[in-house]
Amino acid sequence: MSESEYVIETTALRKRYGRKWALDGLDLAIPRGRIHAIVGANGAGKSTLFRVLLGFTPPTAGSACILGRDSRCLTPADRGRIGFVNEEHTLPAWVRVEAVVRMQRRLYARWNEGAFAEVIGHYHVLPEQRVGQLSRGERAGLNLALALAQSPELLVLDEPTLGLDVVAKRAFLESLMYSSAAARCTVIYCSHQMEEIERVADNLVILEHGRLAHMSAPEDFCARVTHWVADVPFKGPQPAGVPGLLQLQRLDGLHHYLVLDQDETFGDFLRGCGARSVQCMPVSLDRAVNGFLAKNHAAPAAA
Repeated sequence: MSESEYVIETTALRKRYGRKWALDGLDLAIPRGRIHAIVGANGAGKSTLFRVLLGFTPPTAGSACILGRDSRCLTPADRGRIGFVNEEHTLPAWVRVEAVVRMQRRLYARWNEGAFAEVIGHYHVLPEQRVGQLSRGERAGLNLALALAQSPELLVLDEPTLGLDVVAKRAFLESLMYSSAAARCTVIYCSHQMEEIERVADNLVILEHGRLAHMSAPEDFCARVTHWVADVPFKGPQPAGVPGLLQLQRLDGLHHYLVLDQDETFGDFLRGCGARSVQCMPVSLDRAVNGFLAKNHAAPAAA
C-alpha cells in the first residue's frame, strides 16, 4: 500500500450521540510533517474526532483515515505507528519506571533507546521510582518519552499539559520541541492553551460544531483579525451593521471592535459613523482564536 500524502483525512465525517451531532460533515486533510494544532470550544468535536480516528468508536456516516488506513480497520501494526499522550498520563501507579520501559521495549519493534533518553533527560525521573511517586509533570514527561521512543509516524498529544504548573509546562514543551524523534514524525497537538499553540504549531486547525471552521498557519490567522479602538459618540453603529464583527466591548468610553478580514477601510467605516479617533492594533493568537470562537453562531439544530 502506498504511503498517503495525509496523516489524517476525513470526508463528510459524522458522529451522532443521541440527538446531537458531535461531528457534522467534517472534511479535513492534514498533511504529513510539522506540528498541527487542533483547537475549538468545548463540544467542538475534538475528542470525538480522536476517538473515531483511533478506532475506539465507529463513525455514524462518512469516512476517516489515519496514516492512509481506514480507522475502522486498524491492526496492531498500524497502532504501533501512532504515539498517543493524553491529559491523564495514565500508567499503573505501583509499577516501577524501569518495568514500564522494559514492557514498552518488548511491545514496539522500532523502539529507539536514544529517543527515550533524550526526552527523559529533561526530567528527574529515576528507573527505580514507582509511577505513583512521580509528580504530574514527571508523568507527562515519561509518557512523552515512551511515545517518542516508539518511533511513531504520527504523535497525537491531547491536552498533554492540562493541570501542569508553569515550570512543568515549559519542560514538556522544550522536550517536545528539541526532540529529534519529534522532528521526524507528524505531531497533532490539541490544547486550549493558545500560548503553547503559538510557540509550537506550524498549522492551526479550528473546529466548530463538529465542522472545519478554519485551517492555516497561526500567523496567517492572526493577520486576519484586527482590534480597532474608536472614540464613537453615543452608541455607535448597530453591531449587526459592523462588517466582520467578532466582538464589541465598550470600555472607559471607547468602543473596542474585534473584526475579521477587514483592512484600513474599516477605519473609514468607523469615521463615517462619527468616530472622533480610530486606532488599529494587532492581536495575539489567543485573542484572535477566542474572538473567532466566541462569535455568536447559532448552534446546529438537533435532528
